[in-house]
Amino acid sequence: MEEIALQITEEYEDCRIDKCVSELMGDKLSRSAVQKLIKDNRLTVNGEFVKPSSNVKAEDVVRFILPDPIVPDLSAEEIPIEVLYEDENLLVVNKPKGMVVHPSKGHLSGTLVNALLYHCHGQLSGINGIMRPGIVHRIDKDTSGSLVVCKNDKAHAFLAELFKTHSITRKYLAVCSGNIRQDDGTIHARIARDKTDRKRMCVTTELNAKDAITHYHVLERFGKYTYIECTLETGRTHQIRVHMSSIGHPLLGDTIYGGQDYKGLGQILHASVLGFQHPITGEYLETHCELPDYYQDILKKLRAHT
Repeated sequence: MEEIALQITEEYEDCRIDKCVSELMGDKLSRSAVQKLIKDNRLTVNGEFVKPSSNVKAEDVVRFILPDPIVPDLSAEEIPIEVLYEDENLLVVNKPKGMVVHPSKGHLSGTLVNALLYHCHGQLSGINGIMRPGIVHRIDKDTSGSLVVCKNDKAHAFLAELFKTHSITRKYLAVCSGNIRQDDGTIHARIARDKTDRKRMCVTTELNAKDAITHYHVLERFGKYTYIECTLETGRTHQIRVHMSSIGHPLLGDTIYGGQDYKGLGQILHASVLGFQHPITGEYLETHCELPDYYQDILKKLRAHT
């Protein structure tokens, strides 16, 4: 167990205590878990017990004991995965659309990690803990394409630093709503978690927002849709989805950020190129991942109606 002390900042002034603590703790503590701590008298504000509906003020100090997580046993599962590159230190895989990268509540099997444990015979880096062995970075469940996985901690630490310093080549293919008139453009807008819906991110000027830069290039136009390639200069959560929506061109299928067509498919987004300096040889390694069949079928339909 870990003792936590949080000082409330001005941006959470008059926010409900359960919502505020949940957002500040990120993935570590759900809102319902915070409510349980409060009801069990295991959380205080300025040394006093409160109700879940209580509002906090700037400078308030919240204290509680973070329970140890219940960690399930992860099993290796014989799930086919497409390997784009592999050696004794790392591999790059083509994550299919609909597959979750690592286990979490509600997704304890059928994930990429379950498949990797089988493929790599358990030989994966441990830096990100037992629930995320080998995982250096993630892509969304409904995003397909290239993802690098590390087999040892040395390779993992090296690549993590490259991601931190934005020294990775990452290109994505997306289909957007609307006709993007400029052939090329750059979106430079800070991103933070949406205060009203913690599953969403948003463009904001708030102090806690992180800098984010997306370059886009138009590949093809289909009247009221546009096929683009996006190059990431930074790698924020939902970056392309949020940025394109912010300029009025949400991704097809992305109902979370305003995409109205092709509902039920999830965002039409594919990680096509991943390039980086190899952690051991020092040579530049770049993989190219072909579009999945469903994506090619969508492009054919759009071309047929242009």
